[in-house]
Amino acid sequence: MSLTRRAAMAAACLMIAPAALAQSDYPSKVVTIVVPFAAGGTTDLLGRILAERLAVRLNGKFIVENRAGAGGNTGVAAVARAPADGYTLTMGTVSTHAINPAVYSKMPFDHIKDFAPISQVASVPNILMVNLDLPAKSVPELIELLKKNPGKYSFGSSGAGTSTHMAAELFKVATGTDMAHVPYRSSGQVTQDLLSGQIQLSFDNITIAWPHVEAGKIRALATATPERLAVAKDLPALAEFIPGYAATSWHGFFAPAATPKPIVDKLSAEVQAIMREPATVEQLRKLGVDPVGSNQADFTAHIAAETKRWAEVAQKANVKIE
Repeated sequence: MSLTRRAAMAAACLMIAPAALAQSDYPSKVVTIVVPFAAGGTTDLLGRILAERLAVRLNGKFIVENRAGAGGNTGVAAVARAPADGYTLTMGTVSTHAINPAVYSKMPFDHIKDFAPISQVASVPNILMVNLDLPAKSVPELIELLKKNPGKYSFGSSGAGTSTHMAAELFKVATGTDMAHVPYRSSGQVTQDLLSGQIQLSFDNITIAWPHVEAGKIRALATATPERLAVAKDLPALAEFIPGYAATSWHGFFAPAATPKPIVDKLSAEVQAIMREPATVEQLRKLGVDPVGSNQADFTAHIAAETKRWAEVAQKANVKIE
């Protein structure tokens, strides 16, 4: 064997060894999952479920750190800048990895180049809700009311550029109506002001909204989905009134872009397995959440499609955040 060939083989071994070691020893220290929204929301819930299950399955310690702000950009940007060693991960969403790039004039990260998609964790329907005092008991009545009173009524969201914001913008574009947007820092604040009548309507994740609907404190008019939901069969889908309407929130797991592939592969396989566990599936579906657990290729394709779709909505709605 020539010296040149031996040197090449030695170099290859040196490259393979760290990757194999990273996979076999991972995790050897605490893994932080950054949730870029406040505690108590859907992203936080899913992040904590993953932290708990990954800790058990990988015999390690996974913790959740909430870093809210700028529609999720603050926390996600911190992960983009973190060491790419698999010990700082994030729960991204349709907001951080599809909508925000279209609506923020300046982004603190590149949602494609700065991250390695691990898996789409779940899909979460939004529902259209109104304050009980609003004189609209159906979607057609709401559209009529809004058209007669352009700009009079306001809707709340969990932040500019979030799925709950853009669901309403898509509704406005599709129906030719006008409402004032009131951004909040969390879904909990939106719900409180909807209950008190400070705002008149909102689109929010079913996990947050449904308990108040069932308690009769908020009126749900429709789901922001193409079809009716199994957990709310009597509630119409907005697509029944607005053909093609869909504004479903999704949540995914990401690592910094340069994270070793064996670690990303390992995490992806584990998340896919977790999202198939009967106990996890049952827990999430009771909350109206659809477990996904996609592979990396499918998740990457989904991000690309959603980026294009929401860019078109943002342009039509003329939504831009400085």
